[in-house]
Amino acid sequence: MTPLDRARSLPIWTGPVHAEPLGGGITNINFVVRDARGKSVVRIGDDIPLHQIMRFNELAASRAAHAAGISPAVLHHEPGVLVIDFIEGRTLTAADLQQDHTLDQAITLIRRAHQTIPHYLRGPAQIFWAFHVIRDYAATLRDASSCHIALLPQLLQDAARLESAIGPVDLVFGHNDLLPANFLDDGHRLWLIDWDYAGFNSPLFDLGGLAANNGLSEDQQAHVLNRYFDSSPDPDLWRRYRAMKAAAALRETLWSMVSEIHSELDFDYAAYTASNLSTYRASLADALNT
Repeated sequence: MTPLDRARSLPIWTGPVHAEPLGGGITNINFVVRDARGKSVVRIGDDIPLHQIMRFNELAASRAAHAAGISPAVLHHEPGVLVIDFIEGRTLTAADLQQDHTLDQAITLIRRAHQTIPHYLRGPAQIFWAFHVIRDYAATLRDASSCHIALLPQLLQDAARLESAIGPVDLVFGHNDLLPANFLDDGHRLWLIDWDYAGFNSPLFDLGGLAANNGLSEDQQAHVLNRYFDSSPDPDLWRRYRAMKAAAALRETLWSMVSEIHSELDFDYAAYTASNLSTYRASLADALNT
């Protein structure tokens, strides 16, 4: 059965069923399905241990995020399938998140997610520590004789320096994948979707990932920290934030390197690796010059 056939044949549909691919997924195959009820999004994907993606965790986080008013409702789930309510709106771009009004909405949504989702979360919960992920990705790349293997010793040395610079952290429930495509704008408010990597983490990872993934300027990053923490960032916060921002960019780079080898989705991972490696190197230089 093809993914499209599986999406069409789910037991929740009533009346005529129409399904079509929904672009943008780089860890899932996604469809928009219309039936008598309306539109839904079907996400098809099994556990991906290489990326620490466990679907029970995505389901629990998605349900808690909906209860917290952050994300659309979960309508159905079964092994390898998650169905969520369709939000009429548009997917954001990095250019959108560079606009002051949209950025402020995003910061408010992120802080609300961090603070409120734990009150609704049920069952086992994961920790997402970027430096464990980085070390695990490096081992996967070595095992597979990746074409990037020569870069790994320096990248791991960089990671150790960044982890030391961050020091002790506070824990919140993080999204941990703040790409622009994971924000939706329905014309009235923003929604945060795709909880594949959700787990307890430092808030600095989401804030740093937001900046690294969306090309935020220095002034915008200062605004993010000021608005999130309700005070101007002091030198220590800047140092720890810049180290975590570099770590977020490094994790995304290694994610793409692993995906070059193991993913079967139709996506240009090599180009994505090159783009993220450039972002990481700029972020690292910024962190080390603090």
